[in-house]
Amino acid sequence: MITGATSGIGEACARKFAAGGYDLIITARRQERLEALKRELAEMGAAVTTLCFDVRDLEATKAALAGLDGLAIDVLINNAGLALGLEKEYEGDFDDWNTMIDTNVKGLLTVTRLIVPGMVKRNSGHVINIGSVAGDAAYAGGAVYCATKAAVKTITDGLRIDLAETAVRVTNIKPGLVETNFSVVRFHGDEQRAENVYKGIEPLTGADIADVAFYAASAPKHVQIAEVLVLATHQASGSVIHRD
Repeated sequence: MITGATSGIGEACARKFAAGGYDLIITARRQERLEALKRELAEMGAAVTTLCFDVRDLEATKAALAGLDGLAIDVLINNAGLALGLEKEYEGDFDDWNTMIDTNVKGLLTVTRLIVPGMVKRNSGHVINIGSVAGDAAYAGGAVYCATKAAVKTITDGLRIDLAETAVRVTNIKPGLVETNFSVVRFHGDEQRAENVYKGIEPLTGADIADVAFYAASAPKHVQIAEVLVLATHQASGSVIHRD
């Protein structure tokens, strides 16, 4: 099951896991994109279930996942997330803050809460959370987004501790610069400003992160890939980037 599956890292994960022989449950907010991706994945031989809901909506999420009729989920990829704005913290937009916190933190918690009990009951499963290098240290203009990704790290670590007596594995993948629709969303559709984020450096792709997720899921059952930081070659941290 992959949340936020119709763009960026989520979409790349859907393709990677379909190619790797998994059947998929893909979720997102836009039904037309879900159906288009479903057709593509079905051509790869995957059985695909689509669920259209916003992880920020608790009742809609409960209703959507209740419709799975006890379907066993082997791997949950909590990918749904976003950044909005790059203003100074004291000039930030309240709506942007709420959207980031409700999606990146509360939405991840909701889906985890609804799916993991089934994994515990079966004593089998894997939760892969898509965090960020931004969760390691704040950078200018990113305080709230960085805080949400720091929360993802802490939540992931806490879940791993809570599941230590089970065979359920928990992974946090922390990408650096990944060229997806991420920056277009952050800058509210300003494509020129988004393009500038990746100028002078070869960034990661969604497929690069999907490769890491698939590796973690494919590791032997006694191996738990707890946390992976993945950076572009000329990126040293969230704020140190060498550009040509």
